[in-house]
Amino acid sequence: MDRDQRVATLRREAAAIAHTAHQGTAAEVPNCPGWTVADLLAHLTNLYRGVAELVRTTAEERRDHWPPKQFIDRTDPSLIEQFEACAWELEAVLAPLRPDKPVWSFTRDRTAGFWQRRMAVETSVHRSDIAPGAIDPELARDGVDELLELFARGLRRASQVPATGERYHFHRTDGDGEWFVELEPGEERGVNVRREHAKGDVAIRGTAEDLLLFLWHRPVVERLDVHGDTSLLDRWFVLLPPM
Repeated sequence: MDRDQRVATLRREAAAIAHTAHQGTAAEVPNCPGWTVADLLAHLTNLYRGVAELVRTTAEERRDHWPPKQFIDRTDPSLIEQFEACAWELEAVLAPLRPDKPVWSFTRDRTAGFWQRRMAVETSVHRSDIAPGAIDPELARDGVDELLELFARGLRRASQVPATGERYHFHRTDGDGEWFVELEPGEERGVNVRREHAKGDVAIRGTAEDLLLFLWHRPVVERLDVHGDTSLLDRWFVLLPPM
């Protein structure tokens, strides 16, 4: 998915979130325990504003840009309007930038393209938390790539539980996409990711959307085709705690 498609997806999904929020912000978000729609809006509003500032200045160092400052909370009476304004501001900042433009990120991909993808994926997943509708399959594939290639090592380091060499094979069923993930035993807590077909201890097959939502700890297991050691599904989130 290219820059323009990602920015268009951000625009569309943010609009869908705003539409749902206008129907009420007190509803609970089952996929995010303890959150209401208002909490989700506040999270995204603060994130959008922080990323927009980071990208606008094309910051190449962390400085004081990350994590985003919390300038609004769920009780603000202008919450929906602030969300909409920050979403459109973020879109305007991201849209003209070349994906290879250097911009700091918390991963080894320090480009504007990282943020164009990251914000489209983040917004799409949270839209699916509160409103029906499919996530674009190619963006979902990008999101699986992002989590496994850029986030998995950091998530693994957040766990103190030793791995024993567990091997996961993720297989997309609605297009190209296979990922073989091996969790190294030992204190280094290494993660090896390869885009290939290989036999794992568990094989997890599903659409790009369902693989993405599973990796972001959403309750979609019943929609996946799982072969092998099914206990490793829960163990994934012990070894790689969700953000």
